[in-house]
Amino acid sequence: MSEQIFTVTGMTCGHCVQSVTEEVGAVAGVTGVEVDLPTGKVTVRAAEEIAIADVRAAVEEAGYQLTA
Repeated sequence: MSEQIFTVTGMTCGHCVQSVTEEVGAVAGVTGVEVDLPTGKVTVRAAEEIAIADVRAAVEEAGYQLTA
């Protein structure tokens, strides 16, 4: 089991959290996503480590930015 933590900028409300959760959750291999709105931290759980490029693409599809 892998757990990765990313920081996402631009989220301001519950709808933002829902959008990021849905998009990142749709990435192949992801088994769980938790978003902490106040900190912008997104925790991604998967059987194996997920490529950062895949997470970045999902976050951008939701309309937000993944910080380095």
